[in-house]
Amino acid sequence: MAAADRFYIATPIFYVNDVPHIGHAYTEVAADVLARWHRQSGVDTWSLTGTDEHGQKILRTAVANGVTPQEWADKLVESAWKPLLDTIDIANDDFIRTTEPRHEKVVQQFLQKLYDTGFITEGEYEGYYCVGCEEYKQADDLVPGAGEFVGQQVCAIHGRPIEVLKEKNYFFALSTFQQKLLDLYESQPDFIQPPSLRNEIMSFVRRGLDDLSISRQSFDWGVRIPWDDSHVTYVWFDALLNYISAIGWGSDDENFSRRWPAVQLVGKDIARFHAVIWPAMLMAADLQPPARVFGHGWLLVGGEKMSKSKLTGIAPHQITDVFGSDAFRYYFMSAINFGQDGSFSWEDLAARYQAELANGFGNLASRVIAMVGKYCDGVVPASGEATDAERGIQKTVADAVVAAQRAIDTFAIHDAIAAVWTIVDELNGYITLQEPWKVAKDPALEERLHTILYTAAEGLRALAVLLSPVTPQAAQKLWVALGAEGALGGLREQSIPSAGTWGQLPAGTQTQPLEALFPRIEAE
Repeated sequence: MAAADRFYIATPIFYVNDVPHIGHAYTEVAADVLARWHRQSGVDTWSLTGTDEHGQKILRTAVANGVTPQEWADKLVESAWKPLLDTIDIANDDFIRTTEPRHEKVVQQFLQKLYDTGFITEGEYEGYYCVGCEEYKQADDLVPGAGEFVGQQVCAIHGRPIEVLKEKNYFFALSTFQQKLLDLYESQPDFIQPPSLRNEIMSFVRRGLDDLSISRQSFDWGVRIPWDDSHVTYVWFDALLNYISAIGWGSDDENFSRRWPAVQLVGKDIARFHAVIWPAMLMAADLQPPARVFGHGWLLVGGEKMSKSKLTGIAPHQITDVFGSDAFRYYFMSAINFGQDGSFSWEDLAARYQAELANGFGNLASRVIAMVGKYCDGVVPASGEATDAERGIQKTVADAVVAAQRAIDTFAIHDAIAAVWTIVDELNGYITLQEPWKVAKDPALEERLHTILYTAAEGLRALAVLLSPVTPQAAQKLWVALGAEGALGGLREQSIPSAGTWGQLPAGTQTQPLEALFPRIEAE
């Protein structure tokens, strides 16, 4: 398992056969929230994402567009996949491409190591192959086709006909790792999450594993097998190695030891690759398996999995252009139980934006900063004696930090946000009950007014820290408006664990005017 003071999280690397949709962005944001949270907690954190650029699917897409596979990959990476990270405000530490020399070198080194130790052998394979999945399918992975594919067997995931392939291949001895994998799952009950996915994977492995075909001769777009250049590496075997090629396996032992093992955050449809094939590959190379494999659910639009081919794909910028990146991040992390499937609708997004972000958090921040400006000339006042009301707010903040951290530890991002949001709700209720605008009318109650305003401002400080991993832009604007020192996450006193320690906003701090964190959006 990874050390408690280190956290390496990796998204899957995404195929460049098309532009990204919000399903891809959902994974990116989840990984980024977890990375930011750990980084802001003082943990040595590394966040990796990237693109998968080899394989038959990429080759066919490039040919259909009249360009070489490399030209197609270069164009999509620069025009769509890297810009996505800016669109949704991702603070990744590295971006790996499988066509980079640093990666291809590792693939060949790894293959040679397994070949030399007898884990790769030659054979012949015939089976059902889905180009969309870049995977051979078993009979129970296929379903009867519909529409134009009636009468044909199609992939259950992509809904498109499979192909029957027969070719000479090299095979990885996956079958020999069945018991070792089951032992891993039993010894580390949280290795695969959520529990429903763990049960599915364990059942799959118990049924027995076949050796894995890891090379192709029918096309040439991929990493060459080092001892037989008439073969290219199976795209999944190639792609999985990005998680160690990016951190220096075989070239930078110090960095590799510092970073590995990784938390693998993936969609549930590719969990088998990461929870079965990948740890077996690592075991064969005498390397530690990943720290954890978490398979999140699908985003559904109109009851169907997000798909460009089915016209359910929504580009992330279609949302951020209207609501902004913070709202995108907040909505998908709070509205869906992370690990389960979740449905997206524009109506739900707009309603949550208005009720929770604009009226809940945004209005709270604006009211408090405005009252400090109006009643205290913009200077955070010193608090007087606390009453049960103030002690209640202090307890709410402290409890929220503990509950949110507990949720993050289990990847329950939605529960972490819900815990933090108790502070928003309690502060709004506190201000309504304390009525500082009435207290301000009586000079004899000045100390009480200052206590109320300090409590509200200090509560906002805690919110800025705790919401920074989720809504980084709004949190930073609030931080500046509060007059707090330094950049969020930059100093230990601004870390997640210390967010619940009361009294860190010094009296006498000069606040600044605050523009609306979540401006009103007119519904179309």
